[in-house]
Amino acid sequence: MNLDSIVFAAHPDDAELSMGGTIAKMTANNFKVGITDFTKGELGTRGTPEIRQKEARKAGDILKISVRENLLIPDGNVSDNKENLMKVIMTIRRYKPKIIFAPYFNDRHPDHIDVSILVKRAMFQSGLSKVKTFDKETTQAPFRPAHLYYYMQTYTFDPTFIIDISDSFETKMKAVNAYESQFHDPKSKEPETFISKPSFISYVESRAHFYGFQIRKNYGEPFYCEEKIELDLISLLKK
Repeated sequence: MNLDSIVFAAHPDDAELSMGGTIAKMTANNFKVGITDFTKGELGTRGTPEIRQKEARKAGDILKISVRENLLIPDGNVSDNKENLMKVIMTIRRYKPKIIFAPYFNDRHPDHIDVSILVKRAMFQSGLSKVKTFDKETTQAPFRPAHLYYYMQTYTFDPTFIIDISDSFETKMKAVNAYESQFHDPKSKEPETFISKPSFISYVESRAHFYGFQIRKNYGEPFYCEEKIELDLISLLKK
């Protein structure tokens, strides 16, 4: 199956928190989207990897994605090595996405930074014919996505562009709230974490409001691109 887009994420819930509205907007317009989680989030303070996987499947169903995979790289040790690099290259070549997304390359969590580095390296090398990979003993053809866009996690950046998610914000938050083990639950006896504080979900909502305001919309999600992006002026004038 070819996908229109793949979202690479360090942990289950990263994609939903950062760009769940954009994912929902793409799938609502009949684009095929996949999420590739690097780890099971097994070092997470709350819940278990098994619970997290069930929550990830539920969130994926809410977002109507076509594929969700996990590269089974150890949480907290997303090393920039050949083995991990080849896993990402194989994923890109298997699904041939036009666009890929990765975490912004400066963030509070080291895993997010490591994923960003690996995805950029894999995007380039996936297009090299001398980099050999195999899928079920079949040689994979070289393929390079057209674009790599970075999404925002904890640390902010000056966006290259902002996606209007006003019509998909509710779906985003349903997907986020599928991760019941990770966020605030007054009945939970597990230790409090950065994302389980009651204020965290308010922060996610406020950020979407803020970036929506920047484009005169109700809600928005910010993205960064290292390359210049063409503006279709004629289409804008025809609106």
